[in-house]
Amino acid sequence: MNHLTEGQAPGTSADPLLNPFRIKKLEFRNRVISTSHASMLDEGGMPLERYQRYHEEKARGGLAMTMIGGSAMTSADSSWGGGQLNLSSDEIIPHLQSLARRIHQHGAAVMSQVSHLGRRATAYAGNWLPAVAPSRIRETRNRNFPKEMDEADIRRIVRDYASAAVRCREGGLDGVETVTGGHLIGQFLSPRTNKRTDAYGGSVENRARFGLMVHEAIRKAVGDDMIVGIRFAIDEGTDEGSDFDDCLELARLFEREGHVDFFNCIYGRMDTDLVLAEHNMPGMFQRSAPFLSQVANFRKETRLPLLHAAGIRDVATARHAIRENIVDLIGMTRAHIADPDIVNKILRGEEERIRPCVGATYCLYKKVNCIHNPVSGRETTLSSTIDRAASLKRVVVVGGGPAGLEAARVSAERGHLVILFEAGAKLGGQILVAASATERRDLLGIVDWRVNELERLGVDVRLNTYADADTVLAEGPDVIVVATGGVPDMEWLEGAELCDSVWDLLTGTVSSKDDILIYDGTGRQAAPSCALQLARQGKSVSLATPDDAVAVEMPYPEKASFRKRISELGIHTMVDVRLTKVARQGNGLTAIFRNELTDTETTFAASQVVIENGTIPAEEIYQDLRSRSANDGVPAAFFVNGNQDDFVEERQVRGKFNLYRIGDAVSSRDIYSSIYDAYRLCAEI
Repeated sequence: MNHLTEGQAPGTSADPLLNPFRIKKLEFRNRVISTSHASMLDEGGMPLERYQRYHEEKARGGLAMTMIGGSAMTSADSSWGGGQLNLSSDEIIPHLQSLARRIHQHGAAVMSQVSHLGRRATAYAGNWLPAVAPSRIRETRNRNFPKEMDEADIRRIVRDYASAAVRCREGGLDGVETVTGGHLIGQFLSPRTNKRTDAYGGSVENRARFGLMVHEAIRKAVGDDMIVGIRFAIDEGTDEGSDFDDCLELARLFEREGHVDFFNCIYGRMDTDLVLAEHNMPGMFQRSAPFLSQVANFRKETRLPLLHAAGIRDVATARHAIRENIVDLIGMTRAHIADPDIVNKILRGEEERIRPCVGATYCLYKKVNCIHNPVSGRETTLSSTIDRAASLKRVVVVGGGPAGLEAARVSAERGHLVILFEAGAKLGGQILVAASATERRDLLGIVDWRVNELERLGVDVRLNTYADADTVLAEGPDVIVVATGGVPDMEWLEGAELCDSVWDLLTGTVSSKDDILIYDGTGRQAAPSCALQLARQGKSVSLATPDDAVAVEMPYPEKASFRKRISELGIHTMVDVRLTKVARQGNGLTAIFRNELTDTETTFAASQVVIENGTIPAEEIYQDLRSRSANDGVPAAFFVNGNQDDFVEERQVRGKFNLYRIGDAVSSRDIYSSIYDAYRLCAEI
């Protein structure tokens, strides 16, 4: 079947991403969009200042459309307990109007998702209403047993969908989309979740009935001019659900009814953390753009315009999807969390300066905070524009890890003369260790982008230079930023001299033995990454943690993905055990654990014990410089109060300097914390 679209508007560009596109009366200025997602920036379900500024930043950055309201509530019984827009109340309309004005003034369109969660909702929050679904089948991820919907429920929720769409229209939005997948419409469509024997179950036509009723009601309520789409699962990716052919038959029913203007193609399920990570929101264990070939096949058999967003992390992949006519609009949602200025940089000929999405899924861990864009989600307190300083200074940064790289970059953007000392032969610090693990190699993008920016800004980078206090002071600095990171923390353990660190094993500094115990005292990525690397080499690996499960301190996609691979590789895990001592026994070692719940002691024998327990700050140079600094190394008020208006630069004393330390040089945290430290400090120096 030939694909028919509303068509490309006049004014074509040699770059397919920059060509306009039209659906009905709505013209998109280019082909790049950000799709609906739960930013968690709402306030009581309302899109207030934080929410609006987050989306406005992307509109200012040049994209064609930003979509709001991931899992936005159409009904009171569609809550998962917070973090959704509430489209079930007229209270939201003036806030939508304000948001729409902001987006439109930058030339972008804005749509919202409107949805009912069905069995994905919670019965234990909000109004404490029971979850509802086509059948009484519990969802693994959200763990609720739903009430099977009767005719009254169906009629009510169909009306709620229409009312939510009307609120979006009155709020000045350009369109809405519903959701199939694991949401209520999708629960009706799928034989996995729809076991009904009435007019809403069984055949493809019956399973589609509820979704068709919803779209008919929406269309009658909002009229023909408003864009109405559907985020549509083109294959559930499981034998029990709808396969590609079944989904294609369903899609043709929606096309035939004529109430849908576009398909936003998604793949797979979303009823567990694992399938969310592997299907709907592919994480770091998945390849880039994993479902483009399936979308291309869907394209051949359908006629409505297509949108798609799933792991489209870079401009080259997005450009390919448009150039090859796979889709009409390409979603770079997480890529815009990393850099909302993507399109403007393309237009300015600065594509190489786009801050890359590295697939770390940190944005699914702490609201929409990007692992290396500290402004995302903080648009009301931080500015993406770094202003030139009124008084230029000599700034010396000690340490070339993520904190030091960001400190040098931001200081140079301020116009300061910046010198960066790094003891090693390469910049990157602990990221170089982390990226030694196969699944985390894309973290190098965090380093590479900053190295390129430092070169552009003319920062004086001095590698292989161990900077002591005299070395730094010889540069006559006005400001010294200590970003020396930390070293593996093993001092707490009796028998530590018999053990190796995860760093040692990941970097190959120490050879691995055949029978290895890894102790993870953090719940972060380092220890599981090391375990996977060693197990793939054929080693016998055990992983122990004092936490109640492995990988607890991670975004849920990584948590599930690590656990899957740990299970696949047969890595033995022990939870709720705290390592207290390691002793030599014969040719091997004995690890002594104390159970966190029972306080009982157990032992475990291994040839090698590997420790991950965070880091100890490498603070020698900081302590050496404190007494000679103007501020005694005391953090700026901005750090303590968290408000830019409260930042007061310490009084400069003639012949002295201000001293700060950031990142793991302060305490053992993570990449985001280090970069955020650097940005909020150096943007004010």
